Amino acid sequence: MFDWLGFRKGLPLWWSYRLNRGLRADVEDIFEGIASTRMELLKSWTNEYWSHLDRLLAQIVSEISLHEVSKDQQSVALGKLFASVRNRALDFSEVFLLDEQSVVVFSSYPKHIGTSYAGRGLLSKGLEHTNKGNKCLFGPFADPLTLEIGPTTSAFHDKMTLLYIVPIMTNGRWAGALCGRVPNDVIGDLIQRESGHVYPDSGDNYIFMARAGLNTQIAPGTALSRSRFEDRTFTHGENLKDGVTTDWGVVTVQEHTELELMFTDPATGKLHPGVANTIENGSNLFVAFPGYSDYRHIPVIGKGVTFQLPHCSDVWGMMCEGDLEEVYRVRGIGWKLTKLQLPMIAVFAVVSALLVYLALSNISVSPIVTAVGIAVLNLVYGGMVAWTLHKRGSKPVVDSLHTINRFIRINAEGKGDLTQRLDYGRFDKDETRELAKWINNMIDSLEGIMLQVKQAATEVLSSQQLLNDSTVSTAGSTERMSGKIHDMIRSIRSQLKDIDVAKDAVGDMQGTLRVLEDKASEQIAVAQTEVERIGDKMRQISNKVAETNQTILTFMETTQQIKNVLQVIEEISNQTNLLSLNASIEAARVGEHGKGFAVVAGEIRKLADLTRKSTEEIHETVQLIYKNAKEAFSSMEEGTQVVEEGTQLAAAASELLSGAGMDSQKTQVINEVVGLMEKIADVSKENRQISTEVEGKVHELMTDIVNVRHTSHHVEAITGFLQQLVNQFRLTETRRR
Repeated sequence: MFDWLGFRKGLPLWWSYRLNRGLRADVEDIFEGIASTRMELLKSWTNEYWSHLDRLLAQIVSEISLHEVSKDQQSVALGKLFASVRNRALDFSEVFLLDEQSVVVFSSYPKHIGTSYAGRGLLSKGLEHTNKGNKCLFGPFADPLTLEIGPTTSAFHDKMTLLYIVPIMTNGRWAGALCGRVPNDVIGDLIQRESGHVYPDSGDNYIFMARAGLNTQIAPGTALSRSRFEDRTFTHGENLKDGVTTDWGVVTVQEHTELELMFTDPATGKLHPGVANTIENGSNLFVAFPGYSDYRHIPVIGKGVTFQLPHCSDVWGMMCEGDLEEVYRVRGIGWKLTKLQLPMIAVFAVVSALLVYLALSNISVSPIVTAVGIAVLNLVYGGMVAWTLHKRGSKPVVDSLHTINRFIRINAEGKGDLTQRLDYGRFDKDETRELAKWINNMIDSLEGIMLQVKQAATEVLSSQQLLNDSTVSTAGSTERMSGKIHDMIRSIRSQLKDIDVAKDAVGDMQGTLRVLEDKASEQIAVAQTEVERIGDKMRQISNKVAETNQTILTFMETTQQIKNVLQVIEEISNQTNLLSLNASIEAARVGEHGKGFAVVAGEIRKLADLTRKSTEEIHETVQLIYKNAKEAFSSMEEGTQVVEEGTQLAAAASELLSGAGMDSQKTQVINEVVGLMEKIADVSKENRQISTEVEGKVHELMTDIVNVRHTSHHVEAITGFLQQLVNQFRLTETRRR
């Protein structure tokens, strides 16, 4: 009946389970919820940090790789980008960049620069996995550099490391990698959040290896996260830092739980049933008596799941457990009242029986006296029973409910103190204690969400300020570009006038030469003068075309500057959208308390989407402007070549005329000059049309930028209102999660 527990240990646990067997369905739901929530939290956290690195890599490519910059400029640009990512992704302790020789060429931790991971180094397996362009979540593994760099968001810290690796591919070939370092204790914090421990004395969530895909040196059942037994937070017994004593030896860890501990039952030396069944079946739920033995040889119950994080080749397992003794130690109010009533009922029965016996055995006692005596006894005993039930039964329950009621009332009006918690140790081991624990759970979750919303609002406000600065810079660049375009159009119009004059001169010369051919060779001198005049006009046109070309080049450079600013705006918009989405998700988890924040977060997300759409429209407009400018530049280049040919032909015509050559040659040269002038006129007209289109697009761009600035100010106002809502609550500012 008591299985491996034995009678002495098994009987009280069996009795607790029997008394609370009606709670089994609730206990199953609790463990199912904890396991599901923690698993989804790990997956969403992993995806979030992959997205941080993806955006960083895109920025590196656009800001550095596509532009010719010096090494100093490149270092400054990378420093700003890496610092920005670390400010948003707080769990990263380091972000670094590897070149194609696996050498660290840049890092947010400068001492790491120059380190080589070529060959069979620390990261060799992870880097080999990325050779074909696959991302890799590598670890956990021991890296002394992680200990040297220091902690991020976790109060615990050692050398255990989890590494994000994003390959950089060039023409299908591995050309380096972008890596993000996370201290592995962050994983422990994600699944060990105190509000998740509804069983505070024993509840533990831990990760272990279920099936190795890349890290084949790690055996199934090996710990992959910091176990809560290392936190020194238990109210009963020992912990792994001090050593857990069993009849089969002491279970302890020297440095850290990860990779040091195998979750085995010390009595058998095999994986304890919770871990073994989870690995075998992929899922395991066991909440009935007598539970199963863990690595302390103590009966525990709980839920086990297996899962695979994004871009991780290994399958991990997670156990969410509690000691059987704590889970079923609850003694209901009904049971307590029954325990009070049973001895009093027994005493009343004995006294009543004794009184009746005495009355019946004594004939001299009248029935009236007997009845009065029994009535008095009932009144006195009933009063004692009522007083006892009130004093030891209902009053403690009422006092507990009054304490809970007062605590809830403090936070009911939306301006509560979320730093306070109920001291459930002051409650009896009944439903009131369970209620207090779940209220603490809810307040803890609400405080965590409020802190995240507050941080998100601060980041959104900061991003909006950057967006405002960027839009101001973009507006200035656009205005400068507009001025350049106006200068270009004036130059083109002036060029057209010169071309028209030159074309008229060529026409006059053509007529003059035909007359000269009929009159006499003495008029050749006049024709030569006309040709020289054409040559002068050609040189003037050449100068004007060169000036126009330079103007277009400057305009194209300004357009590129606007594209760079737009990329910054787009990044800020994406971050704003991500922050608002996270705020909406967290607010939704709170339920009624988070409705107001969900509405505000939704408005921020809508405005972020509007900003993103406006940015995309501006980006398309700038692309079209750049394309038109490029076409104008090509056309002007063609015009330059045509003008050069015209100048050469004019010189040839002058030489022929001075040499008084054959009339047919003179006529042919003049005809070619006329044809070239017509080509020049066509090219210039095309340039004028393109310039007019560019001018219109610039006006559209200015309008879009104004809209973006208005939207940005609107988002900033809503974010300020969101901060006011959050600031109504008193929060534990030192809490990171």
